Amino acid sequence: MPPVKDVYIAVIGAGGVGKCFLSQLETLSNRLTKNTSSLKLSLVLVSRSKKTLYSPQYTALPYSNLASSLDSSTQEPLSLPKIIEYLAAAPAKVVLVDNTSSQDVADAYPQVLEKGISIVTPNKKAFSGSYKLWQDIFSAASTSGAKVYHESSVGAGLPVISTLKELVDTGDEVTRIEGVFSGTMSFLFNSFAPTEGKGGKWSEEVKKAKDLGYTEPDPRDDLNGLDVARKLTILARLAGLQVESPTSFPVQSLIPKELESVGSGEEFMQRLHEFDGQMEDVKVQAEKEGKVVRFVGSIDVGKKEVKVGLEKFDRSHPIAALKGSDNIISFYTKRYGANPLIIQGAGAGGEVTAMGVTGDLIKVLERLS
Repeated sequence: MPPVKDVYIAVIGAGGVGKCFLSQLETLSNRLTKNTSSLKLSLVLVSRSKKTLYSPQYTALPYSNLASSLDSSTQEPLSLPKIIEYLAAAPAKVVLVDNTSSQDVADAYPQVLEKGISIVTPNKKAFSGSYKLWQDIFSAASTSGAKVYHESSVGAGLPVISTLKELVDTGDEVTRIEGVFSGTMSFLFNSFAPTEGKGGKWSEEVKKAKDLGYTEPDPRDDLNGLDVARKLTILARLAGLQVESPTSFPVQSLIPKELESVGSGEEFMQRLHEFDGQMEDVKVQAEKEGKVVRFVGSIDVGKKEVKVGLEKFDRSHPIAALKGSDNIISFYTKRYGANPLIIQGAGAGGEVTAMGVTGDLIKVLERLS
């Protein structure tokens, strides 16, 4: 029998995705133990905004009642530098799982990786912030040998990033990437401008999406297009374009100019109906051409062009025919020719996002063993 290798797991962010991930981590940990794997996973730290639960001696925290143990923890909350210090002193390999969308945590990735601590995360901000942060993250990883994976930063658990990396790494030439990258925008436009039937008023569809939990608490955070722009920035960089930031290319906002500066999301929702005519015009114009309107992102690798906004599609087009809140991403490449490689499915939700994170953790474990 090969000797058992300890791997310590630290988790920052225990909310929606974090909670689902911890449950999947427990299952993975039990499976490895049952299969007499040479790896032993020990969860040694769980932290969220104002609470930290950790094991000073690096003994495994029990999974039972983890949420309530974290809630009632009287341990002093550790600052980010203290967490890094604690993990760097561990007597074996460490993987940090960042389930937050925090820019502060993202900015610390180079220091984490420099210390040989691997990272898996759905945090888009690390990979779509400044191009310098992107470079610092990957150069720190290659210098120390630590791994960094972020499948769930685009399309939740869908294999978008791993597919693109494989296309690039095997020498295929990616010419264009196009798709619907937001579950929120997918749901909104599939309801507002369906391929069959009429669809409701724009403000009513936004309210419905908000009530069903498809939008951020302030829907302007979805309608400004920045979430999609972040995802496009990540994919464009992986395809070899040096995109400076998510605001360095055209991004169409669906927030009426007059409502950009209103004080709250509530006020925005109360007044949105005043501007229904604008979106209705867009829909009717598309219908006159026998098409439907969708909110898409596209990357033209040859022309080095990235853009996010409304486009019209024939009703038979795969992008037009999406259902619910599904994402669809098409990769046009030299090898695949005229018919793109298409990835489609749920691009949001706690369980599927956590699945992408757990899948990345498994990749790191394979490379550490």
